[in-house]
Amino acid sequence: MQRRDFLLGAGASAALGAATVRAADGQPVVRWRLASSYPKSLDTLYGASEVLANRVAALTEGRFQIRPFAAGEIVPGLQALDAVQQGTVECGHTLGSFYVGKNRAFAFDSVLPFGLTTRQQTAWMHFGNGLTLLRELYRDYGVINFPGGNTGAQMGGWFRKELQGLADLKGLKMRIPGLGGEIMARLGAVPQTIPGADVYPALEKGAIDAAEWSGPYDDEKLGFFKVARYYYHPGWWEPSAQLSFLVNAREWEKLPKAYQQAFEVAAAEAHLLTTAEYDAKNPPALTRLLAQGVKLRRFPDDVMKAAYKAAFAFYDEEAERNPVFRKIYNDWQRFRSQQQAWFRIGETGIENFMYSQNLQK
Repeated sequence: MQRRDFLLGAGASAALGAATVRAADGQPVVRWRLASSYPKSLDTLYGASEVLANRVAALTEGRFQIRPFAAGEIVPGLQALDAVQQGTVECGHTLGSFYVGKNRAFAFDSVLPFGLTTRQQTAWMHFGNGLTLLRELYRDYGVINFPGGNTGAQMGGWFRKELQGLADLKGLKMRIPGLGGEIMARLGAVPQTIPGADVYPALEKGAIDAAEWSGPYDDEKLGFFKVARYYYHPGWWEPSAQLSFLVNAREWEKLPKAYQQAFEVAAAEAHLLTTAEYDAKNPPALTRLLAQGVKLRRFPDDVMKAAYKAAFAFYDEEAERNPVFRKIYNDWQRFRSQQQAWFRIGETGIENFMYSQNLQK
């Protein structure tokens, strides 16, 4: 079943600006704007906002309307949190890792290098303490967060030249935001934070030597394979990447309870469908990329080992100096250990066996 089969109603056709009026039956008509961090060309990422908007409209018989705007239409993609916090828009769709410059604890709302898988992140958010702890963080910014999809495991990015080992990272200019960028810096690379629309020209012109974005489906759409032929894995800095819907807390409190519930249901549906859509679209996209002559490479072992060591040294240091990070990290670390103990027995064993059998065919 395609995403469009889930989209009920014609979608929001709200006028610009927030508005609340009273319908004839006494139920309010509410119009919100949503600032996405993503362009419309990335249909799965941007599409999560459309799923949310259409489901909210359907559940409220069109009385609660949310109009999504692509990155750059109201604010730049990396300023969605600021726009929601300041009330420029009522809500947004973005990635927590974009805002580690405000507090590195925002990374927990998306993913940490060598962190949780997609399923583990969802479990921590809803049945661990993840959502509670992260809402405490967002509360300081006047914002409420809701999980809004997950890309699943990402790739390790596109490189103009092949990596032979750890030494090749020295001085390498790479588009990589968040904590992944901080870890790469410790390995000698020069991380860059560049919005999605600007990554291709930067890679094409040689302003950067490498770039990571997401997985095969989105990477194919952005055309990176045309200017960088080496495609690395695994994406150790993003074993998953949870997206988030952000809502201005003052605007949230104005909503009737029924509309709040509609938003929560719609966000949960968008989270589920976006995650499943990536799982369905990434495999054939990778096949197409390889058919185009893309050279698939695994990161050298010395890179992986050095990155792992640097990542957890960084977390320990950040926990010492940042009490917000420390509080979330301690809980996250306990949950991660429990999950790994179970997945090692319950899932990884059977998966590794099945993969080995497929290779023998």
